[in-house]
Amino acid sequence: MPEGDTLHRTAAGLRPVLLGRPVVAARARRPGPSVDGLVGRTVTAVEAVGKNLLIRFDDGRTMRTHLGMGGAWHRYRRGERWRRPAIRARLVLEVPDAVVVCFDAPTVELFDARAERLHPALAGLGPDLLGATFDLDAAVARLRAPALAGRAIAEVLLDQRVVAGIGNVYKSEVLFVAGVDPFVPVDELVPAVARAILETARRLLVENSQPGTPAWRRTTGRAPEAVLAVGGALWVYRRTGRPCRRCGTAIRSRSHGTPPRRTYWCPRCQRGPG
Repeated sequence: MPEGDTLHRTAAGLRPVLLGRPVVAARARRPGPSVDGLVGRTVTAVEAVGKNLLIRFDDGRTMRTHLGMGGAWHRYRRGERWRRPAIRARLVLEVPDAVVVCFDAPTVELFDARAERLHPALAGLGPDLLGATFDLDAAVARLRAPALAGRAIAEVLLDQRVVAGIGNVYKSEVLFVAGVDPFVPVDELVPAVARAILETARRLLVENSQPGTPAWRRTTGRAPEAVLAVGGALWVYRRTGRPCRRCGTAIRSRSHGTPPRRTYWCPRCQRGPG
């Protein structure tokens, strides 16, 4: 599922074909934005912000997509066969040498960049864990804000207003690596543990967003060839009932929060607040 690392890899893949290129054709499925006015406009930036992909144009407008659970951006040569049916395309942008297609995204919108600071989905985002200017101290302060007292750390990590970029996979994996019980109230975490959780999250996201790394996530540290040979890319995610890779205890899982999301953890390796 698309999380911060996926969006940064996607942005990196789209920049070479879009940046500095004029749009020669554009179409969006209804309901969706009117994109006819993008023809003739030049792409000035392709950015990932948390779980959002932003494409900026020289007329001051910005295209935002959020991929939800199953959305994806593809790039193609002209005339190349698409890997998903055309009926699933939400947005198509053509430049002189390429076609980029956004499939199955629940959110596709075009707005004036001047309104971005007031945008309901962007203005309230916490520090981007993959941002070049990520401020760890500011992120720790948000994580330990009094308003969050009593909420489980697993739920708080998914709140994009606290930090941006973590989804359900990294939530479980980060807390396992940090040795933290996912249901510990966030106000019970001492500052050093809160800091370690966010440092771990940033490290894993950065490692999995680097160009040339496999498209599938690895959090166990195993080399790609070892994962392909014997498995073991993730510690706990989707491993309910299977033995912990570290201690052998059966991995547990349950849904919680609003909306409910499933969390995976090892009851032996994650006994307390870190």
